[in-house]
Amino acid sequence: MNRLLPGLLLACTLLASCAKHPASQETPSQGQTSDDSKRLRIITWADYVPAEVIEDFRKETGIQVEVTLSNNEEMISKLRATGGAGFDLAQPSQDRISGPQQEFAIYKPIDLTKIDVTQFVPELLETVKHNATLNEKLYALPYVWGSEGLVENSKQAHITDYTDLCKPELKGKTSVRLRRPTLMAFALAMGKDPFALYGDTKAYTALMEEVGRRLTTCKANFRFFYDNKDQLLNGLRSGEITAAMVWDAGAWALNRENPDIHFVNPASGAIAWLDTYTLPAKGKNEAGAYAWINFTMRPAEAAKIGKSIGNFMASKGSDELMDPLMKAQFNASFPHGLNNVKWYPAIPAGLEEIEGRILDRIKAAN
Repeated sequence: MNRLLPGLLLACTLLASCAKHPASQETPSQGQTSDDSKRLRIITWADYVPAEVIEDFRKETGIQVEVTLSNNEEMISKLRATGGAGFDLAQPSQDRISGPQQEFAIYKPIDLTKIDVTQFVPELLETVKHNATLNEKLYALPYVWGSEGLVENSKQAHITDYTDLCKPELKGKTSVRLRRPTLMAFALAMGKDPFALYGDTKAYTALMEEVGRRLTTCKANFRFFYDNKDQLLNGLRSGEITAAMVWDAGAWALNRENPDIHFVNPASGAIAWLDTYTLPAKGKNEAGAYAWINFTMRPAEAAKIGKSIGNFMASKGSDELMDPLMKAQFNASFPHGLNNVKWYPAIPAGLEEIEGRILDRIKAAN
């Protein structure tokens, strides 16, 4: 996911005006059919549904694709408000599925008999099955994955873990997002395992309080809490900031411009995210959604999507079709494979409210 575009961007629909996806900008008055079987409404992240893939799919199936850009929080909010209506396919992260499903029943189960499971990377499929199965029903399939770690300009900074962003010599020269991944990352760098406390609200709250205090004392080091891709990348390009918490794809993009800037896999572990396919409970074109899933997991189509996003797909064999430079950057960032990577587990209901209070307190602190 282009996670350098967090929650600000959202709700750009292709029925209105979204230049990224010109192939789906027709309105019913311009000839688009009102037959629900001939349109597929997807709510997803930026860059996840390239125009080229939309056109490939339309030519093969006759189905028009309509895209609404969003993020985890807004996807859940929209589906909760409608009881799972308004979209045929949604793409939340795998840790944001079982909790919202338990609370709001916004998804319908996946019918694996309608999926070519041989197209999926087995390890990623098993990860999602572990986190998105509820009452023996599976509610998601893997789509794209990546990790969040650190970026540094090696001529200006040297960091090995998240808390190194608080080094005195880096005062006013670092940056993080004021979002839950930063809380998780700092907890790990402080020698704690936040995921192990998911089932103990009292202990989890105490840990988040501790992390909040650590980030508050570090606040002078943060030049800004970044909100969008341009703010972060331009800050690193200009030298305004010299180190930051970032997704691997963002660091790799900067490295292609400046070899002194590179991704750092933190000593406490990069945190891996995995975004999915889910079926909203009241979607009107389930057949179209399954057709899209099978189509976009074909290695050739998945590689086009991976190029658009800047990350590797859950499609088996698609990595062989990715940019060789990107594969080399991955190998340099993770020379020992994914041994030092921590996957987000499913988030129990209520934890994000605890985190939200901590984040608000950090933001308000002087």
